[in-house]
Amino acid sequence: MLKWIALAVLLAVIAGGLLIYRQNRQAPQANSSYVALGSSFAAGLGLGDRFPGSPLISQRSVNGYPQQLARLLKITSFTDMSSSGATVSHVLHGGQMGLGPQIDALGPDTMLVTLTGGGNDVGYVGDLTAMAFGNRGGVKGWLLGLFWKGAKPASERDFAGLERNLAALFAEIRRRSPQARIVVATYPAILPEAGTCDKLGISAAQADLMRPVAVGLAEVTRAAAAVAGAEVVDMTTLSAGHDACSAEPWVNGIAPVTGAPFHPTLAGAEATEHAIARVLGGVGG
Repeated sequence: MLKWIALAVLLAVIAGGLLIYRQNRQAPQANSSYVALGSSFAAGLGLGDRFPGSPLISQRSVNGYPQQLARLLKITSFTDMSSSGATVSHVLHGGQMGLGPQIDALGPDTMLVTLTGGGNDVGYVGDLTAMAFGNRGGVKGWLLGLFWKGAKPASERDFAGLERNLAALFAEIRRRSPQARIVVATYPAILPEAGTCDKLGISAAQADLMRPVAVGLAEVTRAAAAVAGAEVVDMTTLSAGHDACSAEPWVNGIAPVTGAPFHPTLAGAEATEHAIARVLGGVGG
């Protein structure tokens, strides 16, 4: 009996692996008027149903800010390439669990490109999550302790590499889609300006260690965008007073009722959508 159960489990794993591989190798719809690029902060991790046909590993929801923006502005020629866990290098070169480059969706008729990325390149949200689960203990904390070696200070993170990759990405977007407006939305504030709170699940010292990482991520993103002539929607600044500890958070803490830990709430995704719409001259509240 056990032999047949083991065989069934093995076959299920193989079938699941083949399904993921097939999904990840599908060519995207290219040359849409609007192409969205980026990480989970664009993909809307945990904010609703998975967008139909999107790769399982990308966890791309129907309520990520690109999806909401396309609905708000009634853009029907739209390709959302955002993927949870993606780095800027993945956007440019591919390689995320077999996924191709996100920029393969671009074409000469693409008129708008949005991007939120870079947090995975410098370990920002990953380290916040590891800290909080480590503090909580339990099975998750124990497992993290086996693999996570602790958070580095901002001075030891590869911001220079992130800036180079962003510059290369913007140059390639310009080459493939010379008419496109490039709009870069920075990450909204997760941490308050000082201190911590129970919702974060991290100590004041841990928050102090991670604040310069958030600052560096926003600064590098702004600088690279400015050099490339891309437009910046500075959600880092616009979200002041809406951090995870606030009364009206745009980002979750470690144990959200809905959504993913340390990721945008539905209100945060909506705020990003409206901020971009205002920049584009569309309807923005």
